[in-house]
Amino acid sequence: MQEVEMSHTEIQILLIEDNKSDAMLTIRALKKHNLANNLVHLIDGAQALDFIFGKGEFEGRDMDNKPKVIFLDIKMPKVSGLEVLRIIKSDERTKLIPVVMMTSSKQEKDILESHQLGANSYVVKPVGFENFSKTIADLGFYWLAINNSPEF
Repeated sequence: MQEVEMSHTEIQILLIEDNKSDAMLTIRALKKHNLANNLVHLIDGAQALDFIFGKGEFEGRDMDNKPKVIFLDIKMPKVSGLEVLRIIKSDERTKLIPVVMMTSSKQEKDILESHQLGANSYVVKPVGFENFSKTIADLGFYWLAINNSPEF
């Protein structure tokens, strides 16, 4: 499942998630609360880096159109979520974009490494549809409506 629209509207959420079910639940929860109007869903770390930096299939994408928040899974094909995070946070053009690690891993080493690499938040995906939906809606609301990020 790939939902990439190359419109000029502001990207609010960049969802980088390879699990089809988790992606669909996330998008459904955000849509239910009108938080997914400008969402881009990508399915692996390599595709995410190409999108973020305007390379490959996204060559020529307006690099000034940065997402307000990135929801990033840790366990990703091609390039891991931790490597995507490291690259985002080490580049001057993208280091201020808030990144929320969304994962099923409760491993202390993943939590620690994510924060050391500059993750703004680390969220373990809740089990069960209702808990998952509420958590995603709360995250979307917080990062889009409550949090104040610098202009980048």
